[in-house]
Amino acid sequence: MNNFSDPFRAKRYLAFVSMFGTTQIHKRSPYTIAFWSTAFPGFGHLLLNKYIRGYALVLWEVFINQKIHLNLAMVHSFNGQFQAARDVLDPRFMSLYIPVYLFAIWDSYRTTVDMNKVYALARRENAPFGEFSIGALEVNYLDKRKPWIAVVWSMGIPSVGQLYLHRIILATFILISTIVLVYESHIILAVHDLILGDIRSSAAVVDAQWLLYIPSFYCFTVYDAYVSTVENNKLFDHALKNHLLRNYQPPGVTLTIGSKVD
Repeated sequence: MNNFSDPFRAKRYLAFVSMFGTTQIHKRSPYTIAFWSTAFPGFGHLLLNKYIRGYALVLWEVFINQKIHLNLAMVHSFNGQFQAARDVLDPRFMSLYIPVYLFAIWDSYRTTVDMNKVYALARRENAPFGEFSIGALEVNYLDKRKPWIAVVWSMGIPSVGQLYLHRIILATFILISTIVLVYESHIILAVHDLILGDIRSSAAVVDAQWLLYIPSFYCFTVYDAYVSTVENNKLFDHALKNHLLRNYQPPGVTLTIGSKVD
């Protein structure tokens, strides 16, 4: 039996390679995805390559958080200033924040479970997909890359790790978000004063409302760059194995490809 289906009749594909990036499905832990949605709504969907939904949830989180001053209230709570936390919160938007926050967690978990099933079926169907894309603007192709390099670049400047993987649209979104967060939080000025030993000035210049976005955002970009590189390398190995078996396996020998789901 031929394990390589007709690409025009296949129902499912493991990946799609375009000028703007490589989109793939692979097995994920629903709990890990739900955790990232808990840390920041939208991150779980971005890990699933559900970009439109992920971008919408990220922008909604920033918008509604700014309206109710949730981050600032958290800072006051951490410092034991509970009355100040209550005073800074705007209750008019609280009822809008909580349902969307819970939906992001639930939907990312549910989608992960469903996509794991789709991945199992796609591996069994083993349909060929394009591994090279060239156009007037860009060239993209499957290749092996080093995960530690993606991590180092992401730690230096968020978005560069995604750019290393040729995920152009996501890298652009992360870069613009990084510029906005760094500018609005005044973190560069705070670090500058801290290096000079002026701790009081460093604490005064920073904007806590914007600063609290940065830790989860920064860690997400590093994690996403690492995981995406590892999965990109697995996809390359899978495509190369299929190519070698399809073109170079001995005549009369039938090998089963993709019978075991990773």
